[in-house]
Amino acid sequence: MLAKFLAEGDVVVLTGAGISTESGIPDYRGPSGALRRHTPMTYQAFTGDPAARRRYWARSHAGWRSMARARPNAGHHAVARLQRRGLVSGLVTQNVDGLHQAGGARSVIELHGSLHRVVCLDCRDTTPREELDRRLREANPRFGALVTAVNPDGDVELPGEAVEAFVPAACRACGGGMLKPDVVFFGETVPRDRVDACFALVERARLLLVLGSSLSVMSGRRFVLRAAKLGVPVAIVNQGPTRGDDYADLTVDAPLGPTLTHTADLLAPAAGS
Repeated sequence: MLAKFLAEGDVVVLTGAGISTESGIPDYRGPSGALRRHTPMTYQAFTGDPAARRRYWARSHAGWRSMARARPNAGHHAVARLQRRGLVSGLVTQNVDGLHQAGGARSVIELHGSLHRVVCLDCRDTTPREELDRRLREANPRFGALVTAVNPDGDVELPGEAVEAFVPAACRACGGGMLKPDVVFFGETVPRDRVDACFALVERARLLLVLGSSLSVMSGRRFVLRAAKLGVPVAIVNQGPTRGDDYADLTVDAPLGPTLTHTADLLAPAAGS
């Protein structure tokens, strides 16, 4: 049934954390989601509290290596195949892991930014995360942590003494500015031009396909609401119910990797198959 919905193309895809769980990155609100054990950093705490900022960078530094090692899974590859086949006309992700691009997708709008970049809040200079990782390793040569589970925003739980001993880094470009991962924290607003670009994709689409998102927050749900208002059909593939189900023309409750791979095999068979 999903393949029939996608067969005519002009599909805009919106993905959430659920598409990356098969790569070892947990989602927020699934059965074992990160929100059950972890409170994400807010923009207000990060910018206003030096202790909170130190805690974030210590935890994020510990988790970064796991995030950097994560690899795209079957779902990411299937979306890229559908895009190459010309069926997907736009791809928006709420994820900050960069796995769609690593899986071969092009022209991805990263609604919430990317953990692979770091921005200075004072001078707006942007640098690769790998560069900051090297600096933090140099500044914290004895820092080590046993990482058992990384959260969707890239950080992990650490004991208090490890956090207190951690030495953060400041911006080199302006000589001391506040560094922040180039992601939208809870309590922060997605840049308006990014939102407008996503709305424009939805308004031109024949179908909006939501993959791996509970649509619990307005950041992603607003695109489903806009599609419904315009009469653009909505299909949702997710494990568990979503807050967009009432607006959907098709809902599929199933693991994303096998479901999307089967769909791609039907619509965009690999060369030689």
